[in-house]
This record gives sequence, C-alpha cells and structure tokens, in this order.
Amino acid sequence: MNESNARQQVASGPLDGLTVAGRGTDPGMRHALALLRALGASVPPRAGDARLLLDATGSPDRADALPVLPRHPAADWAASGAMELTGRPDGPPLPAPGAPASAARGALLAFDALRRLGRRAPHRPPPVLAPLPDLRVLSERAALQGTVRRGPRSVGGAFRLLPTADGAFGISLSRPSDLELVPALTGEETADPWEAVESWAARTPSAEADERAALLGLPAASVGAAERYARRRGTERPCGPLVLEAIAAPAAPRAAPLVVNLSSLWAGPLCAHLLQRTGMRVVTVESTRRPDGARRGTAAFHDLLHAEDHSVALDFATAEGAETLRALLARADVVIEGSRPRALAALGIDPRQLGARRPGLSWVSITAYGRTGPWANRPGFGDDVAAAAGLVARDAAGPLPCGDALADPLTGVHAALGALAAVCGGGGWLVDIAMSEVCLAALRLGADGLPHPRDPAPAAPAVRTASGAAPALGAHTREVLAALLPPAGDGARNPAVLTDGSGA
Repeated sequence: MNESNARQQVASGPLDGLTVAGRGTDPGMRHALALLRALGASVPPRAGDARLLLDATGSPDRADALPVLPRHPAADWAASGAMELTGRPDGPPLPAPGAPASAARGALLAFDALRRLGRRAPHRPPPVLAPLPDLRVLSERAALQGTVRRGPRSVGGAFRLLPTADGAFGISLSRPSDLELVPALTGEETADPWEAVESWAARTPSAEADERAALLGLPAASVGAAERYARRRGTERPCGPLVLEAIAAPAAPRAAPLVVNLSSLWAGPLCAHLLQRTGMRVVTVESTRRPDGARRGTAAFHDLLHAEDHSVALDFATAEGAETLRALLARADVVIEGSRPRALAALGIDPRQLGARRPGLSWVSITAYGRTGPWANRPGFGDDVAAAAGLVARDAAGPLPCGDALADPLTGVHAALGALAAVCGGGGWLVDIAMSEVCLAALRLGADGLPHPRDPAPAAPAVRTASGAAPALGAHTREVLAALLPPAGDGARNPAVLTDGSGA
C-alpha cells in the first residue's frame, strides 16, 4: 500500500482533527459548517470545545462589507447584486431558487475563518490580511462591464435558454468553434445560428437535445439534466461541491506556498486570487497559442483577478513547452486547472503521478461535471452549467438565466476553500470540484425557516478596486523559470522569491 492510499484510509480530509462550531443557523452558516465537515472537520457537542468558531456577526474584511446577521436566502440574493441581473429587460428583477448567494457567503465565511486560524498554523498568512470580497462577488464582472439583465439571454449575450418539445434547453455559443457546429446540431444551414438553434430546440425532446450536444462537444444541456447525471456519478464515487482524494504524502507547508494556475476565465482565476489574499504566490501559466479568453474581455475585470499574478506563457504544443510545464507543476504546492481530464493526459500530466513524486502537492480540478462519470469530458460555462443544474429563475413565460454566469463565481469561492484547507492540512489532496454539483448544493440549501422578506430591494452590482494592472502575457516567463527551474546543479531557489509584479 502506498503512502497516499494509507493516508486515505486514516484521514477523512485535510481538516481531519479540527473541531468547528458556528454561532447562528442561517443558510450561510449552515453551508459553511457543512463544507468544513466535508473537508474533514468535526463538530463537538459543545461549541465552546471547538478550535475554530465561525461567527455570523463577523464578515470578510472588505472595507464596505455587508452585515452577515442571520439572513433569508432572498435577502442575500437581493444584496449580492445578482438579483438585479436576473429577469427580462422589460420586467422586474427575479428571485433565484435555492440559496446561491447564501452558499457564496457561507464558503467565504469558512474561507476567512480558516485563513485566520492559519496564523497559528505552519502556513501563516501575513500579519495584515488582504481584504476579501463578500457575497457581491457574484456581480463583480457585470459591475465592471456595465451589463444588465437580458433574459432569456445571459447578461453577456452568448447563452440562451430555449424551449424544447418537453422542457427547456440552455446553450452557450461564445466560441467560433461552437458557432461552426450549429449546422451539425440543427441539420440546417442558416445565416442566423440562433434562429436555427431555437427552431431545432422547439421540435426536439430535451433528452435528445442533451445527447446531440454531448456528441458534438457543445457547452449545452437541458434544464435539470445535471441532477440526473450527479446521481449516476454518485454510484461510482461520492459527489458534492468538494470531492477529495489523497494523492500524495503530506508535507510541512512553506511560508509562502506556490500556486500554479492553469485555469482561465472566471472560476479558477477567482480561486487563485483568493489564495493570493492569504499570502500565497500565484504564477498563472497560459498557452502562447490559446491564452486566457478573459484577456479579450473587460480589462478592468482581468486586472481585478490577476493584478498580483506572475504571468508565464509557454507553447504547450511543443515538447519543450510541455516539459517545462510539467517541471513547473513539480515545484508547485497548489495546482489549479480547469481542463477536461483527457486534455491534461494529452500533455502527459497526471495529478496522481505528480503527487507520487511531490509530497504535499494539492491539486484543484475545476470541471463542468466532475472528473469521473459519463459527462467527465463534457464542456460547460457558467450559464449553461447553472441551467443544467436547474439553477434558473422563472416567470410566467418560462425559465431565465440567474445572475451572470452564476456557476463561475460560486465555484471559484468553493474551490478556494478546498485549496486552502488542503494546504493547511499539509497538502497531498486532489480536490475535484464539479461546477454543476456546486450549483446543486446551492439549490438544496434553500428552505430555512427564517422570516421571508417582502419584496427585498435588489442592490446594484458592485465591485472592488483592482490593486493594479494585470501583467502582459508572459511578462514574467524568464524570471519565473530562472527562479524555479535553475540549471542542473544550481539548486532550486525558494518560490518565495516571487514576491511582486517585478518577478525579482
């Protein structure tokens, strides 16, 4: 039996042995405690015996943070700014099913408590903790882009919810390659791809639409399909917002753990950004041929998530680029990636093999539907995955998208908690995060018994201020490779040398 398998039999998660308790029983607090238990912590009979106490009267230290007294999910949703983004342009803002904003608040509450506890653990954040977002993290991108509700389109316009012969179907056509596949999906060539998809969906049963989209590799699914899939995935292994697997022996955390971020767009970069808020060092690695698509979007949003990163650019299609990437991963304490498993395999990257050679490695895998099961290689973006989970608003005319790519920020804050917990526990864990299962957990959080506010007034989307400009693509490639991959015989330098945007 190898070390990681032996460890898996004796530890339930990276927080094994940590006792937690919470003051308050609102959905956000309940979710925070449930996440910490999923990561291995336990709840003692008496709250006073807990080492980590979560207080619902406290909040992340954003200067203008919202109060987080026990709140109904509808109040959280209205305060998040996401309600203002939900509905038709000529209609009122709409409530969300379940408790997605409360789920975001709970994940952030647990993350903040854990990073504060980390001051007394081997991994010590800086004396002055950097500010965190609050539940308005759900609407930050829209605040910077100036987008508004456009149901049944997404606020960004690349996703739509369409009626099928027996339900509803959500599809994202954000990439040129997706648009090129529309004739294969619908069986007809038209000048307007959306017109063709709408006509095809209207005469097609939802199950058939799911199969066709999966066959073509399109980011699309019928509303509610993810719950049926999650049940099938759960017959193979547990499923939920944080699925853990031991892949390496633990190791003493470094003072400034190195995060290598391979992800793009929103969920993974948000995870890396939050880890940077604890004092970790983030190196974002992009392909020179296919850099992060967010670089083509609103610069201010990219700056918000990446201003303090080090940027490395490699050509993954070359043997040298792939070898350099694998060498960087072997130096990491945390790897964040949002690739389908077969894409990593094509680069010769396997987290379990890396973990066998790198004690303390923690691997955060963000996918649309999880690393296992029949949908493991199915693509998905924030809007279509949320719709697949059933996280959609409704009015008399049918379902509408919730918020702005809601699965993305929800997943980002949950991924950050899983990564921080793994580091605090000595590392060695693969954290499998399915965006769809994060959404399902937010849906199930719903009923709470708290008084329902009458028509809560929706807040406008709000945003924090970026600490600076994000680095240009590959701005630190030479410096980072020199620091982390010195010539043979020189000895590896400490990743803590990567202290600021200069790469010095």
